[in-house]
Amino acid sequence: DNVEWSEEQEASARSKVQENSSQLLPQDKQEEYEVNAKRYWDDFYKIHENGFFKDRHWLFTEFPELTPNRNPSQNGDSVHEFSNKEESTNGGLGSCENGHCSLETRAENELNLIKSTPKICTEELATQKYSEPNQSDGDYPGSSASYRILEVGCGAGNTVFPILQTNNDPGLFVYCCDFSTTAVDLVQNNVEYDSSRCFAFVHDLCNNQSPFPMPDESLDIVILIFVLSAILPEKMQCIVNRLSRLLKPGGMILLRDYGRYDLAQLRFKKGQCLSDNFYVRGDGTRVYFFTQDELDDLFTTAGLEKIQNLVDRRLQVNRGKQMTMYRVWIQCKYRKP
Repeated sequence: DNVEWSEEQEASARSKVQENSSQLLPQDKQEEYEVNAKRYWDDFYKIHENGFFKDRHWLFTEFPELTPNRNPSQNGDSVHEFSNKEESTNGGLGSCENGHCSLETRAENELNLIKSTPKICTEELATQKYSEPNQSDGDYPGSSASYRILEVGCGAGNTVFPILQTNNDPGLFVYCCDFSTTAVDLVQNNVEYDSSRCFAFVHDLCNNQSPFPMPDESLDIVILIFVLSAILPEKMQCIVNRLSRLLKPGGMILLRDYGRYDLAQLRFKKGQCLSDNFYVRGDGTRVYFFTQDELDDLFTTAGLEKIQNLVDRRLQVNRGKQMTMYRVWIQCKYRKP
């Protein structure tokens, strides 16, 4: 845990990134990935369904704000052992499938993106099926709750269901959304889905006209786990601004995402880079690798104050395959004044 990198190791990582980003994809190809983003994520969940991830019970060590006693971490020092508790069921430590490396805390696979796509007939049907309720007269899902959590990019529910299982606060209500209708189907069809405590809905964060089912300043917590990195970098600030408006004063955004020079970034080949530190995988999904300063700028520009912003560097060893892997993640907590 918290492995220190030597200057040589950092220089080597920087060199690999320079090499794999020296050849950018043509602009028309980049636009194609943006336009078809939803289809790529729907395809991903159709292939893997909910068997690809294990529930992330490390959540409550790193983010005590999600537990019933809700003791917020004020010192920003907590990063405990969580990574080895979430292995892909498709191969374990060190396995990579279609550019998705397992064991990355929502592993590289469940970034559950939120991207803009053209309005086509199937999308209109999906919108009707997962309509977002009217907030008039304060009548919306969870309106009577005393503590409200939203997870953006919920995937198959690997964060939502541990929260519902662990947090027995009768005043709790959990919202979860995803860009992929296939992912939301998986959540709603789970035997543990309880509509009296949870509301899952399809939502395109990049569409400013797409309403949320809850009003501004109604949420205590917004969770972003390996989600922001899957969004077109120039759209990130607008999205963080929108999410910050949903928070009550004192409410927090909790983030866990990819750090610069993570193993997943170094493994990309030439021709997969879209722009600086932003790549496309073999299955069409995309990923960005952050620095602490970039995330701090996004959140503070949105009017939030820093509680925690740290880099977690880990050495993972697969003794069976004689592999060592250096992972780099960033964990943040930002609060609305």
